[in-house]
Amino acid sequence: MIKNHWYAVEFGHVVGSSPVHAEIMGQQLVLWRDRSGAVIAQSDVCIHRGGSLAGGQVINNCVRCPYHGWTFDSDGVCTDIPANKPGLPIPKKARVDTYPCVERYGYVFVFLGDLPEDERPPLPYLDVLDQVPEARAEGFRAITGEFEWAANFERVLENGVDIAHAPFVHAGSFGNPDSPVVEDYEVVEILHEGWNIGNLSTVHLDPPEPSGVWKLISKKSKERPPIMTRTGIFFPNMTMLEVNLPLGTMRIFTAVVPVNANKSISKWTMMRSFFTGSWADKDSRRRTDKIFLEDQATVEAQRPELVPVDLSAELHVKSDANQIAYRRWRQGALDKGWGIDQHVVGRDGDYHEVRVIPSPSRRNNPELANAWVLKELDAKMKHETKPALATETTTESVDRA
Repeated sequence: MIKNHWYAVEFGHVVGSSPVHAEIMGQQLVLWRDRSGAVIAQSDVCIHRGGSLAGGQVINNCVRCPYHGWTFDSDGVCTDIPANKPGLPIPKKARVDTYPCVERYGYVFVFLGDLPEDERPPLPYLDVLDQVPEARAEGFRAITGEFEWAANFERVLENGVDIAHAPFVHAGSFGNPDSPVVEDYEVVEILHEGWNIGNLSTVHLDPPEPSGVWKLISKKSKERPPIMTRTGIFFPNMTMLEVNLPLGTMRIFTAVVPVNANKSISKWTMMRSFFTGSWADKDSRRRTDKIFLEDQATVEAQRPELVPVDLSAELHVKSDANQIAYRRWRQGALDKGWGIDQHVVGRDGDYHEVRVIPSPSRRNNPELANAWVLKELDAKMKHETKPALATETTTESVDRA
């Protein structure tokens, strides 16, 4: 896992008047809204007796633990201990970690790390696309859903931008097994505020024989030209698939939430510029789920379960340019010391102690150095810098600052 980045962890519409639980690589988070409507993200472990704040309530602009009623404000500071006698001071250590949180594109993004604001990478900049994944995107109909994987999120991420697997895994939907060759394509880096925040690629795929309603529509034209397809990955945990069909454009934005080392949840937004009435939502949802279901068995069976840190541990060819670009980005983050061992963060069955990814408050306020009950998670991912991959790829950059 790479810390010090913005992770899309939940849909904005899910977080309402009650606290919501989220788990990110074994880190327990609580999401709630303050009076202004802003989403607050905090450690979901009450430092009193380990209660889950997500099981409590939002009271007087604070989140209240359901166990003993301790309340914490938006900065993570305890404001009330009901069992205390009036006038008894609240201990300085009565605080929980609060993480920077932004709601954008219909998702809640949480910054998991302790970098000060002026040193943080920017949020994923989806505005680089013609339309962003929001229900109000002009000319598009948007629906949302979830899909759960018994797989590591990096395997799911790479699958989402893997071009060469379509003819084999998706032969039943949009892949053409009679045309498996992948044309040469460029990986275009997306630069924003001086950071490489993602990659986009465009390829043309030969369509398979149409079926269902598409078969009826295609009877009007005997020509079946290649379909322009775009794939994108927005670091650290979002992907995009765009397919330009004869009737219009379909895009699927996916936030791959890393629940733990071996479990992920894809929170997807499917947008279409055709059949924009609600009557087509059921079929669109079925088709989107079908794509994930076709991928599931293959992705969950990959070994090793975690994407290797050693770049030479798996063999790469030219059609793997998207995955190679992701691994190079990850290597750069590891070289900065931002890697956390996923087995340490999300290990199963270890109930001895809770450690948290440190929040900015720990670093920005030296006077609070000893005012934390929960210890910091400081296990670094072991890695080595390897030579550049021996494969022919072309990478360009586009600055969207």
